[in-house]
Amino acid sequence: MNKKYIIVALILLLAISFAVAKSRKITCSGSTTVLPIAQAAAEAYMDKHPDVNISIRGGGSGVGIAALQNGSADIANSSRVMKAKEISQAKSKGINPTPYAVALDGIAIVVHKSNSVANLSIAQIRDIYNGKIKNWSEVGGPKLPIVVISRDVASGTFEVFNEKALGGSKVVSSAQLLASNNAVASTVGSTPGGIGYIGLGYLTEEIKTVKVNSITPNTKTVQDGSYPLARKLYMYTNGKAKGDLGSYIAFIQSDAGQKIVVEQGFIALK
Repeated sequence: MNKKYIIVALILLLAISFAVAKSRKITCSGSTTVLPIAQAAAEAYMDKHPDVNISIRGGGSGVGIAALQNGSADIANSSRVMKAKEISQAKSKGINPTPYAVALDGIAIVVHKSNSVANLSIAQIRDIYNGKIKNWSEVGGPKLPIVVISRDVASGTFEVFNEKALGGSKVVSSAQLLASNNAVASTVGSTPGGIGYIGLGYLTEEIKTVKVNSITPNTKTVQDGSYPLARKLYMYTNGKAKGDLGSYIAFIQSDAGQKIVVEQGFIALK
């Protein structure tokens, strides 16, 4: 009898241990730009750590930062630096946002593949987006009305584009505001007069990248910062990342993780 009880106890102990192990969960939310990096890295990490479950949601950098602030996410994926106001709001709730750079990116200016325009200055991009330039013929292209395609206000990509290209000027009211990089790429690819901006990991053969100030976004120009729309991509945690959180982020920053970053079409940190 005693032996029987011991076996049952061992089985229960194993079951409890298994359940506890499976409860090691990491929740990420935020940037659609960071999303493919986070997903691919999570799959590779979970292959090596099957006792950890990593859940990833998109929604935009603003959504992820809000989730970190209210404690519903362990990691806020963000394609921009948190604003001072957001940090202050987080700290008022006992949250201490701590940034970890995980990749580099260049916001690519994209047009329909049939468009002959190959280069735009920052000033021309700004005037297109605020409605002063309305036809591609005004910048050396075909006689074709320009269709402005932008991102919604929850987007970190919009925030960086607004700062670096628009200088804070208002986007023309006729612009189409879309919720993701994929949506922008798809819409520009099916709109002959379209122009949009996306992370490098979302480039497809259906769209054409134009130079900005005669500079092509690539590994060299993004890493040395000469591309005007270069940026870092971040993961924010509450305080210093420890345990599974720290291990997951350290994996993304490792050589193996940075290889995944490049495989997803983005730029390694160094």
